[in-house]
Amino acid sequence: MTFKRRDFLAASAAAAGIAGLSPLGMRPAFAQAEPGYTPEKGASLRLLRWTPFVKGDEEAWLANTKKFTEATGVEVRVDKESWEDIRPKAAVAANVGSGPDMVMCWFDDAHQYPDKLVDLTELATYLGNKYGGWYDGVRGYATRGDKFIAMPLTAIGNAVVYRDSHVKAAGFSEFPKDTAGFLELCKAMKAKGTPAGFPHGKAVGDGNNYAHWLLWSHGGKMVDESGKVTINSPETLAAIHYAKDLYATFIPGTESWQDINNNRAFLAGQVSLIANGVSVYYAAKKDPKLAEIAADIRTTNFPIGPIGKSVELHQTSSLLLFSHTKYPEAAKAYIKFMMEGDQMNAWIQGSSAYCCQPLKAFANNPVWTADPVHAPYARASETLRPNGYAGPLGYASAGVMADYVLVDMFAAAVTGQLTPEDAMKEAERRANRYYRV
Repeated sequence: MTFKRRDFLAASAAAAGIAGLSPLGMRPAFAQAEPGYTPEKGASLRLLRWTPFVKGDEEAWLANTKKFTEATGVEVRVDKESWEDIRPKAAVAANVGSGPDMVMCWFDDAHQYPDKLVDLTELATYLGNKYGGWYDGVRGYATRGDKFIAMPLTAIGNAVVYRDSHVKAAGFSEFPKDTAGFLELCKAMKAKGTPAGFPHGKAVGDGNNYAHWLLWSHGGKMVDESGKVTINSPETLAAIHYAKDLYATFIPGTESWQDINNNRAFLAGQVSLIANGVSVYYAAKKDPKLAEIAADIRTTNFPIGPIGKSVELHQTSSLLLFSHTKYPEAAKAYIKFMMEGDQMNAWIQGSSAYCCQPLKAFANNPVWTADPVHAPYARASETLRPNGYAGPLGYASAGVMADYVLVDMFAAAVTGQLTPEDAMKEAERRANRYYRV
């Protein structure tokens, strides 16, 4: 689709009602005035985003950004940082009041400095009404009360990735659906020399996803509904003991793994079972030397624990706009452009099931049924449980996540640095620094 600068500005400036159908043939539930954002004269923008694990994600994002520049004349510089470095760099930018105009942040990071962010409620309300509504999980990370302090962007689905032939060689014709069976599988795979590996290091995505699944699947939680710290519990103790049993089946060294390490170990044939985004599958598919691994890859959702239902954390990213930006109208025009149907569908498609949609209208994107490997990732935005469960999201939940309180609890216990009881007490102490009653 080709845009002319005058057409874009005219359309943006006119607060007209929604015209026509969405790209998926859905009419909005009710008309919502379209907000108009006219970029400031001489505007230019800088976006800080996480380093992509799927090349098509970045390529589609940059292609959409180029379309925006061609339509508006606003140059957008897109910088990349590692997953682990996004959080501290965003916090520094917020606190010093300079740096990138926008950041693709993680989880509830926006709740650490809401007063440093531009209110995006008008734009988010328009997009939600036009595209079938926001998924509750991704919406929660970007809102404070009724106010959007960031723009919900994506949930990066997390699923178990395994070598089908190695699971069968370990004596399992089907992948176990519960945690007890999963432990037995991991024991059998270790005995066969094809072990599992899950990160106990400070991995923003994989480490947090794994630790929260361990806790929640056994009925544990960091806090209750009122925000009272409840991590020191029989349910948490059961989760820690289960984690210790699993850790004993892993390849050595997972206590220092970050987000890239399980990908590398799997593709190198060192492990045969990990939890990851769909990125590891596409890394194998694009390398002719890994064709055998690619053909052997299967995916599934995490096993169900004693709690009796699926409870998973998925990596979640929001697009935040700092109040120190010199060009807020240009930035809002950019965010609006990137979230509209043509661009969002192209990004989801380009991401090859890596980035799950934040708006319900895009659930029909053909990428989700293009390959059976995509299936466990398709509902990430719908099924994710926020890391602050069961309490409210806010400064405390964001601080506990950023400080790796839960990740460190499991790591200290499984490696024997602390007893399970002492690991719980230490996590409780650290969490109470944030959840002050």
